[in-house]
Amino acid sequence: MHDSHAPHNATCGAATAPTVATVATHRCRVLSHRAVNARYRYLRLQADAPVALTTRPGQFYQLKCPVTDSEAPFLLRPMSVYGTGPEPDTIEFLYNVTGVGTRALATLPEGASLDIVGPLGNTFTLDTRWKRVMFVARGVGLATMAPLVQHAAAAGLQLTVVMSARSEADLMRDEFLRSPEARALADVHCVFDSDGSSAVDALGPRVRALLDAAPHDAVYTCGSHRLLMLLQRVLESHPHITAEVAMEQRMACGMGVCLSCVRLFDCNGDKQFLRVCREGPVFPIRNVVGEVDFG
Repeated sequence: MHDSHAPHNATCGAATAPTVATVATHRCRVLSHRAVNARYRYLRLQADAPVALTTRPGQFYQLKCPVTDSEAPFLLRPMSVYGTGPEPDTIEFLYNVTGVGTRALATLPEGASLDIVGPLGNTFTLDTRWKRVMFVARGVGLATMAPLVQHAAAAGLQLTVVMSARSEADLMRDEFLRSPEARALADVHCVFDSDGSSAVDALGPRVRALLDAAPHDAVYTCGSHRLLMLLQRVLESHPHITAEVAMEQRMACGMGVCLSCVRLFDCNGDKQFLRVCREGPVFPIRNVVGEVDFG
């Protein structure tokens, strides 16, 4: 079985969904909404369409957060898909309560209505003929890669998982792996800010050692700029490995119109500004320009 996809952009993009789903606004009912730990919340919705059949790993939706007595979010909030199914009309999100939008979202009770727009963005590259892939996850960035973990596990791929968190209380190992199949296939390594094991100087050699210890076909990460830059350096010695990042960026429209989410990429020597919402959010790790000098 072969499940890799053609590049989204001829020179710089990552993969794209095998079939283009129609972007639409969906009225959803809140099926479940609860705290996972002190910082993160889990949201499960039932949509008015079979969104589970058209949403791919790495894609996101724009959520219309409610207006409350204390919070009045204006723009829709982009949120990566944490999971879909098993019913064709159910979709899941995992989020960190950090600002006006997510504070308002956190007040939604079960049975309430919520509008979402999507699916938006492209997806990860995954070749089911591969043998082993690595996931480097930190914080809520794990939500974006969680569906990909399930696809890889279903194909029988071996998983190397490096999980980084502020402390053990923030680590969401079970929430990331989710299924018995993924847990059985995963070699998990946990590092923390609290004991210094997540520091770049400590984590870099550890990732290098893991890549040297067993052949890997792909490496994936999401969100953390520090981890992205670390992987760029580490992967210089592994040019054959497919390497992708799902980027997190502030967005206004989510449709590629407002240009508020552009980032700079080096596409085969050609510097290009690309829209994270439209050409991404998944990009080759090696193409991301870390620091931008506008002078």
